[in-house]
Amino acid sequence: MTANPSARSVDHYENFPVASWLCPPRLRPVVAAIYWFARTADDLADEGSASPAQRLAALAEYRADLAAAATAGGPSARWPQVFGPLAGALRDWRLPLPLLQDLLSAFEQDVARTRDGAGYRDRAELLDYCRRSANPVGRLMLHLYQVEDAASLARSDAICTALQLINFWQDIGQDLARGRRYLPEDDCRAHGVDPLAPADSDPGHRQALVRDECAWARGLMLEGAPLVHRVPGRAGWELRGVVQGGLRILDRIEALGFDTFLHRPKLRPLDLPLIAARMVRM
Repeated sequence: MTANPSARSVDHYENFPVASWLCPPRLRPVVAAIYWFARTADDLADEGSASPAQRLAALAEYRADLAAAATAGGPSARWPQVFGPLAGALRDWRLPLPLLQDLLSAFEQDVARTRDGAGYRDRAELLDYCRRSANPVGRLMLHLYQVEDAASLARSDAICTALQLINFWQDIGQDLARGRRYLPEDDCRAHGVDPLAPADSDPGHRQALVRDECAWARGLMLEGAPLVHRVPGRAGWELRGVVQGGLRILDRIEALGFDTFLHRPKLRPLDLPLIAARMVRM
């Protein structure tokens, strides 16, 4: 990571709106600062060969640095490239600190559940995770655009939760290999799938389960989609791309017969004209 995170392209953290040319230049530094805060925390939780105890300890230090940055204290020298820009963003844009703390809570939960081999009992429990892992990103972006009415926040939450769920259903095979189980256990049982070993269950049952989960995610995305008309300017067009990109991934999952235990669908260059046309139709 370079010393100036705002100089880096935003292309790695899946749940983060891209700070692209569609983002107004005045917002790019603060968007990049928030992005690198989330990206680095995600790496602490996921990357490398550290033990769960080491990951949780690093995230605790990271949380302490966030508190120091928010109170104009001096963060440790471990992540100056993150907390230097973030301290300025917190001060200049009055970023809601609880949203950043919620993100850290979700990363800590990922580590703890992977260590313990725990899954999610039902959709309500998974939604609570999404409330902290995904929804803060959308709310932070709306804060920057001074869009804070209740209806817009609810639609933002629906879009961000949908994106998180789509990422889960896209990556089922990869997540299981890493010891992470996001398929709600109640849903697994309803489809005759073993929640402790879903990959070993009947393929037809697995595909029916993924079809049901994708329908849930699509419904949330469509529920939130009217937000594109509330977000001003180029950001509204970027949000259209986020919505349509997520919906297109769901199309790709369907084209695979909902078999993401064995295959991971990706967007292709040929998908871009279709996404653009759907953006215009919105």
